[in-house]
Amino acid sequence: MQDVTAYRGLPPRTATALVEASAAINASLNMSEVLQAIAQTSAAVLRSEASSVLMLDRRRSKLVFTAAVGDRGPSLIGEEFDANLGIAGRVISSGKPVIVADVHQSNDFFRGIDAKSSFQTRGMIAAPLIWKGEVIGVVEVLNKLGGSSYDDDDLTLLQIFGNLAAAGAHNAVEHFNVVRENRGLRETLRVRSPIIGSSAALRQVMDMVSRVAGSNATVLLLGETGTGKEVTARATHGASPRAEKAFIAINCAALPETLLESELFGHEKGAFTGAVAEKMGRFELADGGTLFLDEIGDISQSTQVKLLRVLQEKEFVRVGGTRTIATDVRIIAATNRDLRTAMEKGEFREDLYYRLNVFPINLPPLRQRREDIPLLVEHFVNVSATELGCPRPSVSDEAMAHLAGYNWPGNIRELQNIMERAVLLADGAHMTTAHLPREVAGDEAPKDAKTESSLSGYEKALIIKALRENNWNQSKAARALGISRDNLRYRVKKYEIEKTN
Repeated sequence: MQDVTAYRGLPPRTATALVEASAAINASLNMSEVLQAIAQTSAAVLRSEASSVLMLDRRRSKLVFTAAVGDRGPSLIGEEFDANLGIAGRVISSGKPVIVADVHQSNDFFRGIDAKSSFQTRGMIAAPLIWKGEVIGVVEVLNKLGGSSYDDDDLTLLQIFGNLAAAGAHNAVEHFNVVRENRGLRETLRVRSPIIGSSAALRQVMDMVSRVAGSNATVLLLGETGTGKEVTARATHGASPRAEKAFIAINCAALPETLLESELFGHEKGAFTGAVAEKMGRFELADGGTLFLDEIGDISQSTQVKLLRVLQEKEFVRVGGTRTIATDVRIIAATNRDLRTAMEKGEFREDLYYRLNVFPINLPPLRQRREDIPLLVEHFVNVSATELGCPRPSVSDEAMAHLAGYNWPGNIRELQNIMERAVLLADGAHMTTAHLPREVAGDEAPKDAKTESSLSGYEKALIIKALRENNWNQSKAARALGISRDNLRYRVKKYEIEKTN
């Protein structure tokens, strides 16, 4: 515990109170607890009816009541006003403490807070919270008991409290930011999936990603289930200036309305049954980074309204809370629904649709990029063998032919699941059609595989597979396929096949 002699020259009672305030600051990294201790001690030592600590929300240019004691103190927590208003605003702009003997004689006094709290301020002193030369808030005490006026000694003492509050607030904010960033980065690192393929359809998607990644524009990913929307969102984030910050994903269709709002915006302790502690939402975790809203077309009308407000105002309030929190988040949304049709039916808000549809990217289904299937098969075989602890099997040409010709209604996600099952069944042996599900390895070719475009994609996929297996040596690949080298060269040129890693 800090020695009272650190405050030589002060009355013993005052010095003891300052030591107690220092101990309270050192005992907690919760900003509300730290600042509340400062407010309580300030009011007691300076023998005042009330005291409060206001923190500067620099993003929004607001002063927010973070701690308050006195008859109306609890009702002020979370209240805010423009940072250029009132005596507190004067302290913020000047960085100097002030005494106001009679607030009614001051042009700077902001009467809005008294009106809201039904409190009558007579006189006050206010001191800035300064950390490393930057004003971060204000501590103020109001109405000295006994009707006397504040003096310069009181002002000096309050500035000491301001210095204590600044140190405590800075430490609490830094702790909060570290916790938030660690949680956000853990979410970011949880999934790492590369984009696999070199088809023209995929190259078009990647061109769109490269065009939009460097901006803060909202991206809307459209496509069937399992086409790789989250992987594309991660690629967009990874190529953006926000790449070093968090990428946070949430499936909006996986949670009921009340839980979804808590996940998005967070909640305060006691906001609902089971809310035993305050919780940061995804918007807080993604601050400075990217928030991926998957299945955005399935959120309720009330959640749509709240989401629209965040997109417009760049701020939100936790469930059960009153404090407005600013957010700097890049939104990438995704859906497999036709949002325009949903909008026309009144199921999706028109204003939210246009907020999200700034830069739409359509992801092709797997049946439209069949030439990528061999690369995807190889990737998922390797991943599955590693994760399952199984030997890696090779894939027979017959099995690959069926995989390339299948319609893939579940797209890449379905292919991944089938490869995981096939790796388990093959157990290190040659993967054949016997290891594939009946719908993939049926005797009859899938209907979609009989069309000219599908057959072309199937043929291109087999050529790419042969080239990759033979290190892109065309003579060896042609022998493996049972065709001449000239025939192979013709098809490479026809299908615009380029060497990939």
